[in-house]
Amino acid sequence: MLVVGAGQDDHGIEDPPVGNGRAMSVLFAREGAAVCLADIDPGAAEATAELVRAEPGASEPAVVVADAASEEGAAQMFSEARERLGGLDGVVMNLGIGAGLGLRGTSVEVWDRVMAVNLRSHFLGCRFGLDAMSPDGGAGGGAIVLIGSVAAREVMPLPAYGASKAALESLCRQAAVEGAPDVRVNVLHPGLIDTPLGRLASQISSLREQVRIPAGRQGTAWEVACAALFLLSDEASYVTGQALLVDGGLSVGPRA
Repeated sequence: MLVVGAGQDDHGIEDPPVGNGRAMSVLFAREGAAVCLADIDPGAAEATAELVRAEPGASEPAVVVADAASEEGAAQMFSEARERLGGLDGVVMNLGIGAGLGLRGTSVEVWDRVMAVNLRSHFLGCRFGLDAMSPDGGAGGGAIVLIGSVAAREVMPLPAYGASKAALESLCRQAAVEGAPDVRVNVLHPGLIDTPLGRLASQISSLREQVRIPAGRQGTAWEVACAALFLLSDEASYVTGQALLVDGGLSVGPRA
């Protein structure tokens, strides 16, 4: 199992909660998967690897440092993951940055950088992932999960972020059709999740803490990880090309 974006940035948060990529890495290992942890930050990836090693019975994790938004970096990442795991049957693309406030406050440079990290990396993950898990390449199939955001379906002050996450649904459908029937592809859209990035966002804007969520609380990275685990598992063998929202009802609940 390759988890891209397995580390996390704590953003200076005191006693930070676990982030989505780290929670997924630990949960997958706990459930018996051999994991390859990829991140652009070697220290963050190694910190996740230490948590995986602490899980009873977990296999030794592989750690790969790469820029997933670079074609060369993505190719190297998938090659190393296949070699070190002895093959590949699952991929999670957990990458995303937000920048630029409103359309007028978003420069072309910022727009392109957000699109590169949030969308191009997922495109490359699908392209290399389909090749790595296709029976044509000697593999036995598998599943890909793209990590999006409820921002894909909401109006938010970060237009590049929202547009990049919305585009993942189209990418997911395309990859699901091209990968069928051997490789399933789905996108998971978390809502307001209590992660280090989420807490930083709340510090920047107190309005985040005032959002009405039907579930009555923000989600946890473990809940996101469990949803990703389902989409990767055989229990989801008839699910492909779909978007799963893990948002506590935020997208369907009343705004006031």
